[in-house]
Amino acid sequence: VQLQASGGGLVQVGGSLRLSCKASGMTLSRATMGWFRRAPGKEREFVSALNWRGTTTYADSVKGRFSISSDNVANTLFLQMNSLEFEDTSVYYCASRIASCSGVGCYDQRQYNYWGQGTLVTVSS
Repeated sequence: VQLQASGGGLVQVGGSLRLSCKASGMTLSRATMGWFRRAPGKEREFVSALNWRGTTTYADSVKGRFSISSDNVANTLFLQMNSLEFEDTSVYYCASRIASCSGVGCYDQRQYNYWGQGTLVTVSS
């Protein structure tokens, strides 16, 4: 299994970015996928998850601003990020897990089996 994250970059406060995570060696529609991020000097934290039933989960800090989705034909996961804030500056990682989850059950990083390499998002003024 390989996960290739892309789409990061430099964006101004209030702007938008869409991250992509191309999966190979697995079928996205049968997996539960997640996005995590690590800000400078901080621990990696949960951002969002999408299970195979289509149930979405979001961290409180991104609710209403970020949206997770997938294109199962392209086997690609997305994270649409709107109204970006300074605090969103991080390296963003996509990950997959075998066991399904919803809600806080998706937060545990140890339950994710495969990880992408990360893509840097920098929010500036």
